[in-house]
Amino acid sequence: MIDNLRGMAVFASVVGHGSFSGSARELGITTSAVSQQIRALENELGVVLLHRSTRKLSLTEAGESFYGAARDVVSAAEQGRIKVNQLRDELAGSLRIATTPELGVNHILPALSTWMAAHDDLSITYFADNHYIDLIDERIDIAIRMSPSINDSTLSSHPLTDVRQLLVASPQYLRQNNKIEIPKDLVDHQLICIDIMKDPNQVELTQTETGKKIRTKMASRIHTNNVFMATTLAKEGHGLVRMMEMDIKKELENGDLVEVLTGYQLSSFVLYAVTLSREQQPAKITRCLEVLKKYFHAG
Repeated sequence: MIDNLRGMAVFASVVGHGSFSGSARELGITTSAVSQQIRALENELGVVLLHRSTRKLSLTEAGESFYGAARDVVSAAEQGRIKVNQLRDELAGSLRIATTPELGVNHILPALSTWMAAHDDLSITYFADNHYIDLIDERIDIAIRMSPSINDSTLSSHPLTDVRQLLVASPQYLRQNNKIEIPKDLVDHQLICIDIMKDPNQVELTQTETGKKIRTKMASRIHTNNVFMATTLAKEGHGLVRMMEMDIKKELENGDLVEVLTGYQLSSFVLYAVTLSREQQPAKITRCLEVLKKYFHAG
């Protein structure tokens, strides 16, 4: 079938130029290759399409009838190429973005809102999930991921910002419970566990001045898989919680939550925009990445 289509394109070119040599120049192949394509097409169809003479080419009755179909095939292919180029070079078509609910609401939507409004030919689908979504299976164009690093040769990673992890609690909780001055004091406190984190009960701290690492397992009676719920539980005084600083910026600023053990640090992460590795990305992906990088860099 593919060979037939190629032969139809060559046939349409020969008729258009009125010669094998003119078609060969347009297609960038030899005259003999053009002749072979026409012969193969005629053999496949079982008819003669062209009368050949030393002076000129002319269409047979079958060739005249077939030329219209060949011309339509070439035209349709050209229209398809134009549409693909438009999707590659213009901000049109569909864009599929995967993120977490918290990042989506607090950062990705604010980052892209004005840009989305300016490009109404772009259809955007957001997938908000706390688990990684497979980029190939779900045809994801850009995934937003929080990780110390991205080690996958099939993916291109675009760092957006460094993210600190904090141990926080409400002022009410801290007033009503034992003081927290050193990591060992954490054994007397409740941790609100976010189960999507690795080792949710484990708290590993690094002393800022000495670099000494201290690992503590905390008690926990409240678990959730949702950062919004964990934030609310902490604000209402149900325990300490490990949170990404960017997820609780507002609560830290207004005093609803406060950082504990400020002389120690939890492990940090990097926020990445991740795409499938390819030599050339469509303009819609490239432009979206630029907007995200600008937003987080400014922040």
